[in-house]
Amino acid sequence: MFDAEKFIVEAVEKLRQDVKGKAIIAASGGVDSTVAAVLTYKAVTDQLTSVFVDTGFMRKGEAESVKAMFDRLGVDLTVVDASEEFYTGLAGITEPEQKRSVIGERFIRVFEREAETTQAKYLIQGTIAPDWIESGGGLRDTIKSHHNVGALPDDINMTLAEPLRDLYKDEVRQVARALNIEVAEKQPFPGPGLAVRILGEANQESAELVRECCAIVEEELESAASKEEMVLPWQYFAALLSVKSVGVQGDVRAYGRTVVVRAVQSLDGMTAAYSKIPHEVLERVSVRITNSLGSRINRVVYDITNKPPGTIEWE
Repeated sequence: MFDAEKFIVEAVEKLRQDVKGKAIIAASGGVDSTVAAVLTYKAVTDQLTSVFVDTGFMRKGEAESVKAMFDRLGVDLTVVDASEEFYTGLAGITEPEQKRSVIGERFIRVFEREAETTQAKYLIQGTIAPDWIESGGGLRDTIKSHHNVGALPDDINMTLAEPLRDLYKDEVRQVARALNIEVAEKQPFPGPGLAVRILGEANQESAELVRECCAIVEEELESAASKEEMVLPWQYFAALLSVKSVGVQGDVRAYGRTVVVRAVQSLDGMTAAYSKIPHEVLERVSVRITNSLGSRINRVVYDITNKPPGTIEWE
């Protein structure tokens, strides 16, 4: 049986042995990177710089909430707005693996610039077991290249340290609870962010659309769960399709895009079952999305695919 307290002691000691100098950590504010940040801070204290990269594909209010959370943890956090850099790099790209490759490379370049400022020689990542399993290698097929594993460039000039590499999501949550980290139960969010919730080119306009849709899905499902209308899913969000369809707004023809609502129950993300959300809740989601986003979104559908055969994210 996994022992979170024992893991914490061993992980901190290993980080002390492995990280001999200044380090930066890729801090997204999710449970994985936050646990990795707290463990590393315990090991090297002021040798660590935490960096949150705003790629332009983050959820609504993400940068502000993550900064506030790190302040409460007593860990300094640098917020870097690299949105234009990511929008430019992804221009014209529609293939999912190519997107992930561009995003992984852009992340590293941002971290390298920050490392030059602090003279850091180590990059800490919150990589967990499903990341490298799904990224393939050896006899494993590549399901999708996680930006922090299979999509990394070959010419990284920092040494990687990944204290959670052999843990699964449920084990990471146990460690977060043992560390009293407030995001222990936070739903997963993909490293590439909303870019992999946009089918087709991931540009600023699409990011703004799917960001609003994700916020509505989160608000409505969390509200319904608080009223005991349903069980809150393990993960829940919206994805934006590249296809358009005919609709009507008032008495006017509309030609808008389609949003997919995705919600699943899972333990570790390796398998998942779609959540049986009440139709009344789904209707509220649909009405809010189509009313608030006008003719740009005129159709909302619900994904009832398990994993396998589908993955949780659409890309």
